[in-house]
Amino acid sequence: VYKTVDSFMESIINKNPEQKEFHQAVHEVVESIWDILQENPHYQHAKILDRIVEPERVMIFRVPWRDDQGMVQVNRGY
Repeated sequence: VYKTVDSFMESIINKNPEQKEFHQAVHEVVESIWDILQENPHYQHAKILDRIVEPERVMIFRVPWRDDQGMVQVNRGY
């Protein structure tokens, strides 16, 4: 549980040290919702901040295979 915006930002900067624009964007969002988070501790315990700042990444990979006729097919896997 983070006590201040700065303590949360410190964790973000440590995870993403080279992403200055990301730091700025996260800081603006966190500052705008900090009071709500403080008034509703269940949001902090549910780690809402950690959830919204962790980007989802999609892994796409090639899947080559042979069909029943022996022809090579290529599909995408996720």
